[in-house]
Amino acid sequence: MSKPVVAIIGRPNVGKSTFFNYIVGSRISIVEDTPGVTRDRIYGESNWRGRNFTLIDTGGIEPENNDVILTQMRLQANIAIDIADVIIFLTDVRQGVTAADEEIAVMLKKSKKPVILVCNKVDSFQKFETDIYEFYKLGMGDPMPVSASNAQGIGDVLDEIYEKLPKEVDEDEFDERIKVAVIGKPNVGKSSLVNKILGENRNIVSDIAGTTRDAIDSYFENENGKYLFIDTAGIRRKNKVTEKIEKYSVLRSLFAIERADVCLMLIDANEGVTEQDAKIAGEAHEAGKGIIIVVNKWDEYEKDTGTLEKYKKAIYEKLSYLSYAPIIFISAKTGQRVDKLFGMINDVNSQNSKRVTTSQLNQVINEAIAIVQPPSDKGKKLKIFYGTQASIKPPTFVIFVNSKELFHFSYERYLVNQIRKEFGLEGTPIRIIVREKLEKDVN
Repeated sequence: MSKPVVAIIGRPNVGKSTFFNYIVGSRISIVEDTPGVTRDRIYGESNWRGRNFTLIDTGGIEPENNDVILTQMRLQANIAIDIADVIIFLTDVRQGVTAADEEIAVMLKKSKKPVILVCNKVDSFQKFETDIYEFYKLGMGDPMPVSASNAQGIGDVLDEIYEKLPKEVDEDEFDERIKVAVIGKPNVGKSSLVNKILGENRNIVSDIAGTTRDAIDSYFENENGKYLFIDTAGIRRKNKVTEKIEKYSVLRSLFAIERADVCLMLIDANEGVTEQDAKIAGEAHEAGKGIIIVVNKWDEYEKDTGTLEKYKKAIYEKLSYLSYAPIIFISAKTGQRVDKLFGMINDVNSQNSKRVTTSQLNQVINEAIAIVQPPSDKGKKLKIFYGTQASIKPPTFVIFVNSKELFHFSYERYLVNQIRKEFGLEGTPIRIIVREKLEKDVN
């Protein structure tokens, strides 16, 4: 089951990052007194009373000038509303209720999402008691006084978060369904593809629209198997509003990727691989998901002899880390080759979940060593004692060696290629974990 999401929103300099860092337990967000500081990371994982959840620091929301509310304000608030299961509305008791606070409150009321109103910088309840009462006029319920810098009152907020988190759902009945995230930049045809699949397949079990991950989940089955398609929305391009848009765009796709077994990485045939394509695909790769590169709008692309192979080569050149991912050329509009996706999804999911025996793995490793000798440095040679598979999704192997320093990246890549060649493993990343072991402990 995917973790629920808690988003922190509020004006700049109300203490969001300090609050965020305390709950996450590490200094992930940069804390400065200057409003609008750019964050290197804006999300982290936390646990309270046995419930895991993802916490998001949305950054500052502020007016562009005295008259006009910055587009970013609405953007970030709407993103928080779309993604979050619970929203923490953080305010500053020392500054009182501002026009920006009131604007945020209006949007949150319309969202119908659970909101916790928190008054920060309350170092002394007696001192600020009267000031806290002012926040009742926002109409968001009882304001909860905290001091993020002193860690006062945060436990009470966490208790409230716990109470408002959605109930845990047993997803065992859906374990046999392959979860497929359709990812990519805007206007590439994600929704068109899902609609084409659902429109042509009448065995739809159910449609659940408007999930908290800003996606549409579609459960259905056909002769190929049972599937859950996750149609992501809102993955935006960079524009003039703010660079943070890109961060939130990728963040939205991250939640879909997290839930998926297989990712369909859609690319517009007319545009080719863009910078944003590379970023989104990179997230799926790093998450260890099965990946299929889907080139959409192929019916619109002008072709001649050898076009398809040239196009594949260009994709692999720009997405070199996805050299293992199969490529298919489709048209969501006409349905061209869409039916071929199911077999590919099944195969990639199977490979991503594949286990090999220790004896099989070590046979491949020994054969690889015989073909290409391990590297050496200053008379010391790399010795590979043995390997074993540690986990799946993705297939992860632990290799025991005499020296991690001698295990060069180039040789790791060579072993990965040999393992992939022997066991198939198309469409899935392979992870290698290197562990040092004394030779006397092996013998």
